[in-house]
Amino acid sequence: MGLQGRVRASVSRFELRQPAAGSSDPRTPLRIGFASDFHAGATTDARLLSDACDLLSAFQPHILLLGGDFVSVRAAYIDRLASLLANIPAPYGKFAVLGNHDLRADHAVVVRHLEQAGVRMITNRYITLDAPFEDVTLCGLDDPTRGEPRADLALDEATGTRIVLMHSPEGLAAIGERPFDLAFAGHTHGGQIALPWGTPVLVPGGELNRRYCSGAFQLDDVTSRWLVVSRGVGCSTIPVRAFAPPEVHLCTIA
Repeated sequence: MGLQGRVRASVSRFELRQPAAGSSDPRTPLRIGFASDFHAGATTDARLLSDACDLLSAFQPHILLLGGDFVSVRAAYIDRLASLLANIPAPYGKFAVLGNHDLRADHAVVVRHLEQAGVRMITNRYITLDAPFEDVTLCGLDDPTRGEPRADLALDEATGTRIVLMHSPEGLAAIGERPFDLAFAGHTHGGQIALPWGTPVLVPGGELNRRYCSGAFQLDDVTSRWLVVSRGVGCSTIPVRAFAPPEVHLCTIA
């Protein structure tokens, strides 16, 4: 709570248990670091960016997933973040999609710096992880506010355990009834300013953003699709959070 420079990122954990595809044997646990909405720029203290990346590094994730809104207003602010992301160990890859703030800025600059930091863009496409996680497919969606999410390109040919990376819960509308196991999103900031019991004061527009403002949600009982929505790291518009502290996620699929 309070001014951005006086808070530290918290850690939220989530575990999904399932057998490896086509096998009754326990899978090798896949450790996933997830963070979104860094908002590098005037509204986010650079120390908070460093703090969040230190937490992700300490988890020693196999893969790092980044949900967009790397900068606020100016693409040049990516300089404050890219080197920190480069130092996070993730031996099976770092993957990202862009957010609406990135797309408002010169997103080519953002993408170039991310790629130089070892981050692979997976917008509207899917990739399969290397062994021993070859049964895991990552599916990336474009931002629904300023981009064009193509769930057909990202999910229709995906196999095995499907992990979706998108910027906003509104991406669920593009996915429709397509199967997946676990989806990650940000964008909402948990309201950024909330009442003491956690109810957000203001949430970005969209029914799904309001319904899935922050936390972990089982979307249906039949296919067991799960959605994890992060409050994000930085601040948008004003450098203040109240009762919606910044967070990174440390997730395990076992």
